[in-house]
Amino acid sequence: MWAGRFAAETDSLVNDFNSSIAFDSRLYPYDIQGSIAHSQMLSEQGIISETDKTAIHQGLNKVLAEMNDGKVAFTSQYEDIHMCIEQLLTEEIGDAGKRLHTGRSRNDQVALDMRLYVRDEIKSIYSRLLHFLEVILSCAQEHIETIMPGYTHLQRAQPITFAHVMMAYANMFKRDLIRLENTYELMNECPLGSGALATTTYPIDRERTAALLDFRKPCDNSLDGVSDRDYCIELASDLSILMMHCSRLSEEVIAWCSWEFKFIELSDAYATGSSIMPQKKNPDICELVRGKTGRVYGDLQSLLVTLKGLPLAYNKDMQEDKEALFDAIDTVKMCLDVLPPMFETMSVYKENMLHAAQNGFLNATDCADYLTKKGLPFRDAYKISGTMVAWCIEQKKTLNEMTIEEFKNFHSLFDTDIYQAIDLSNCVESRKVYGGPGKESVQKQIEQIRKFLESRNE
Repeated sequence: MWAGRFAAETDSLVNDFNSSIAFDSRLYPYDIQGSIAHSQMLSEQGIISETDKTAIHQGLNKVLAEMNDGKVAFTSQYEDIHMCIEQLLTEEIGDAGKRLHTGRSRNDQVALDMRLYVRDEIKSIYSRLLHFLEVILSCAQEHIETIMPGYTHLQRAQPITFAHVMMAYANMFKRDLIRLENTYELMNECPLGSGALATTTYPIDRERTAALLDFRKPCDNSLDGVSDRDYCIELASDLSILMMHCSRLSEEVIAWCSWEFKFIELSDAYATGSSIMPQKKNPDICELVRGKTGRVYGDLQSLLVTLKGLPLAYNKDMQEDKEALFDAIDTVKMCLDVLPPMFETMSVYKENMLHAAQNGFLNATDCADYLTKKGLPFRDAYKISGTMVAWCIEQKKTLNEMTIEEFKNFHSLFDTDIYQAIDLSNCVESRKVYGGPGKESVQKQIEQIRKFLESRNE
């Protein structure tokens, strides 16, 4: 490849150090796709002959078939996937294969391959996340009346429903989908034709190759075209936020599975045991999702640090973008494959959730609101309600267990309708404010996300 400028062969250690084919071999379908489009354009522009174009296409399709069948060994004798394909093509069709690289560089070639690859992977992750969101919606719809404690500071706070919790995560995943859409739109420009950095003297048609490869348009600047990896960072950022949401949900599941909560139980198929403690049933999937989140964060940080000091245009450092991004993509896909069936098969213990909500004075705010609606300033009502909670703790009873006389001892505004006001079902259902846990409100949230999903599935 270096014939002409270099008199001595590259040291074998340098070859191994320099080679990227061990990891960039996964780009082979995209490299061939780009080469077919490039040679098609070259032929149309009269830069290569129709005969050579036909031979190139036939040869590339044969190489593709052999690679798909596992007949090609991706060894360090090839520096990268681009030279591997070009060498195999030339061995197959002769001089016509040597004409394929006319008017392009490996710099715009790899920039194209990465964009084609990332574009497909965004679609793949997007599809998985859509499915997970549908599973979350189904879970919410099933448990729209399942009362449970809501928490702040991991302390029982106010009564909500399991559906309300699920819809909180549904909205997080909706934003993740929108972020992926935005990244796809921003990166859907074609770098092919940027050359090494300064395009080419050949009369190429960049709009044609962009159209052949279904890009929105060519990149506007050739220096930016070969050196831009913003889309890699954006996708890694999108995936980091997505994994953060998966990790938070996993943390909830880990807690809910414990005997201290026992709100849910995972299917045996999605839990593991202990090698020494026969009673154990561990939520390893969720713990791994939580752990792998840090791994994806590391991939994002690796990309940021690699790219932060690079001058224009291409630098060999940019070879390091692939393993980090590949790892982030593979990790997220793995997590999104295992989380939906885990949720679909888990058991929800409604009685345990309700029992937890009945303890901890989750209706204390509703008690204060009751007095406020009767005319008492909220701060005064708040103090009275807090004093009642302290008294109940001493008496080892709940607010619901107080007699009407005991209520009146704290304030004369209390009447028998207080029992309805502090009933947990009423506490939840009366919160009909937009976005709240009331059945009507949660149903609207479900319908909003459902419409969003329908618009994306069209």
